[in-house]
This record gives sequence, C-alpha cells and structure tokens, in this order.
Amino acid sequence: MRVLVIGSGAREHAIALAVSGDAGVTALACAPGNAGTAAVAEQLGVDPADPAAVAVLAKEWGADLVVIGPEVPLVAGVADAVREAGIACFGPSAAAARIEGSKAFAKDVMSAAGVPTARSEVVDTPARLDAALQRFGPTWVVKDDGLAAGKGVVVTEDIEVARKHALMLLDGGHPVLLESFLDGPEASLFCFVDGRTVVPMLPAQDFKRVGDGGTGPNTGGMGAYAPLPWVSEDLVNHVVARIVQPVVDELDVRGCSFSGLLYAGLALTSDGPQVIEFNCRFGDPETQVVLALLRTSLAEVLKATATGRLAELPPLEWSRGAAVTVVIAADGYPGKPRTGDVITGGEIEGVLHAGTRRREDGAVVSSGGRVLSVVGTGKTLKSARKHAYETVERVHLAGSHHRTDIALRAANGEVAAPV
Repeated sequence: MRVLVIGSGAREHAIALAVSGDAGVTALACAPGNAGTAAVAEQLGVDPADPAAVAVLAKEWGADLVVIGPEVPLVAGVADAVREAGIACFGPSAAAARIEGSKAFAKDVMSAAGVPTARSEVVDTPARLDAALQRFGPTWVVKDDGLAAGKGVVVTEDIEVARKHALMLLDGGHPVLLESFLDGPEASLFCFVDGRTVVPMLPAQDFKRVGDGGTGPNTGGMGAYAPLPWVSEDLVNHVVARIVQPVVDELDVRGCSFSGLLYAGLALTSDGPQVIEFNCRFGDPETQVVLALLRTSLAEVLKATATGRLAELPPLEWSRGAAVTVVIAADGYPGKPRTGDVITGGEIEGVLHAGTRRREDGAVVSSGGRVLSVVGTGKTLKSARKHAYETVERVHLAGSHHRTDIALRAANGEVAAPV
C-alpha cells in the first residue's frame, strides 16, 4: 500500500513514523512534510489546502491511501477531491468537517443529538455583544466560531477582557461564540469513525496555556500525556455511547456522514462528561502520545476507516505504561515566532518535528512556532515524564521555551475526576 500523508507538523511526523514501520506499506510520502518526516518518507511539494492540487499529486504519485492531518485542508474539501479522484482517503468531507469548522454548526448537531455541552450563544454584531455578555459569566468563555489553530479562545473572569477579545474577533469579520464555563479537568478522546462504526483510542490530556501552572495565553498545545490514570475504566465507553455515537448518527441523518478521526474535547464535570468542542482530525500534541502507545497497525486502521470496514477489525491493542510529550516552542510563540535558528538534537529518538526545515547547507532550522515535540515513554507516568524531559535537555534551539510541568500533577496523583 502506497500512503501519502498531507501536512507538515509533529502530528504528521508521528503518523508517518507509525505507518513507516508497517510491513504492508510499500511506499510513504509526506506533503509538504518537514525536516523530520524527510527521514522516513519521500517529501512532495503541495499546498495542503488546495483540493485540486492534492488530488492531482495523489493521482500522479500513485497513492492507495491519502491521510489528511490538519483541519484547514479538511474544511477546504481536500478529502472530497481525493475521493472524487478514486483514491481512498482518511479524513471527513467538507460538510462533515464543519463539526470543527463552525462551532455554531457543532452546537446545533449536539443539541439535536442530545449531547451534553455548555450553554452557548452566537453573536455576529458588536451591537448585540454587551447584552449577550450579561447572560454569561463569571467565568466568561469567548470563542472564534471558525478555525483558529487552538488560539481563538479566551477564558477569563474579567468581563472587559472577554469584551475586548470578542470585539477583536467581530472586527475581523468572525462571529463569536459565548459559552458557559464548564468545571472539572479536561480530556481528549480520539475515535476512528467510518460513517457509523466508532472505535475509540486511549484518552489523553493536553496543556493549552503557554506557561507552567496554566498561565499565559492559549496556544496550539504545549504538551500532553496518555493514558489518564485518574479516570474510571468505563469513561471511554460512556463517552462513546452518550456523546460520540449520537453525534456520528446525527451527522449521518443530515447527509454528511463522518469518516476519519473524530476528536471529542471534554470537560469531566460534576454533572458528568460534557463536550467543550469537536475536532475533525487527530489532535496535536495528543497524537504524539497516543500513537506512541498503539501496538495495532495504524496503516491497517486508517485504511479500514477510509473504506468503511472498521467493524471487521479486532480491538485495538495498546502498550502498557504511559507516554508524555513536551513541545519546544520558538522565541515569541504564541505571538510572532522567531524563525531560522539552528536546531541541534533534532535527530534524537523521540523528537518529532513540526516547525522545521533543512537549509541548503544541511542545517535543520526552525520555521514555525511549535518547533518540536519530544516524546518520552515509560512503565509509569513518572518514568515517561523523566524520559521526555531528559531528552528535552539534549535538544538545543536558541531562545526556545517549554513547559516544565507537563503531566506533573497527574504523576503526583493530584488530578481527580469529580465524583
């Protein structure tokens, strides 16, 4: 099987690594890829968000399966174009990808499916904003209704901060979603979905704030760990039955069946799990830890998902133990990052590339905000943390920063789901 992975982040590097070890994969390419994926896959040039260009590339390269990593190509309809070209594709249609592309659409689907989620209201004009803000908070949750790379959300106890963020979004032509605040720790659950069948992966937890202790602005994600030792054994089955399957069924009823990876971002509240958001693809950085523990052939599962055969597969198999990933970010991130700095240690096992490129002189340099994801594994969460942070110390990028507390509270037994 010839597999083409679309994207250039650490998520795609993790997917490529997992697929490259599969005996059934005869050729592997990434487009456009990065300096890390180049070590395991052929690199092909393409605009990932151009449906026609991706379809032509997949046809010319002879792909048997196209795996789309990022959300922007999915919302743009790249999966539709690839399927129209007669090639199996892992990733939802543009219509189904609205579950992430429009938070208002997602809320409507959840309401129809009876899925527990935060109370919400869409505001599309500044004239309506002040009255709407009075119906929420404290705490205020203000979201960009569209795609924002994980950075369009502000959670604050200050109504003026909430108002300022909302006005900034509205001034940019973006509708705003106001939500009630959900208490409790957060969790991410990835599910393979082939239209009707749902196969869950291990739950994970990511860290959105840029600084230790959950301080500073939101980012695309500064680290993650899996599994979650503090959740009950029946959590995954409960979430699939009460949340994921009803949404999958509702999308099918609406004529936009979901095929690909459906990601439920959850708050484990005192009233039970509630949905913060849905994403239409593998999350980053959770993918890096979940795939590090997957023993089942990823290529086989991706192909079965793309071809509607998930129900035929045996249960997924997982390694015992835990995985932790720590994101190394460039100076300036999550604002405008400094790029072009030389990276050393990027070839070490467990280091996944995101914002990197290889210069003409052969040096690997930074080219984005989240530059590397460092993955550590171990028999326990503490040993996985130790492995990850020891590797971080072996990597050098001038001016870079990372959180030092990824999975720390969980490893110390300080995280608990509400009873």
